[in-house]
Amino acid sequence: MSQASREPAAHPRFAAALSALGIGDVEVRAFPDATRTAAQAAEAIGCELSQIVKSLIFEVDGEPVLVLMDGASRVDVRLVRAELDAQSVKRADAALVREATGYAIGGVPPFGHVTGMRVLADRQLLDHEVVWAAAGTPHTVFALAPKPLIAHARGSLVDVREQPADAS
Repeated sequence: MSQASREPAAHPRFAAALSALGIGDVEVRAFPDATRTAAQAAEAIGCELSQIVKSLIFEVDGEPVLVLMDGASRVDVRLVRAELDAQSVKRADAALVREATGYAIGGVPPFGHVTGMRVLADRQLLDHEVVWAAAGTPHTVFALAPKPLIAHARGSLVDVREQPADAS
């Protein structure tokens, strides 16, 4: 398990976003090893995989859309397509992620991006008192209750989680 550093540092743009939103008192943890994946982050933090917030960028009819999903679940692109009444939904490539958010894949926070975009937040995030999300780098995370996190991200609560196959 990685040890958190004594002087955690969120990405400067993300730290400025926290301050602008009046939530500069959140707990930010930095780790010497990358926490690019939800599993790596959960192991480093010592929390459940479902308490990790994945900030995933999709290209929806040519526009970036952020989907906030718990770390134990996958996004069902058919549900995203239906939710947005879209023709085309696909995962964004690394270039679009950086262009739309200003951050690299593995460090994308739920807010504090360089461009505004539509945000969908899967309802299952509300199952936890506290969730953890990237703080702008692959080495930093922050904790916040899910309702304010979704509100600060200007997210719409939706059900876009992939459902397990029927066992019958």
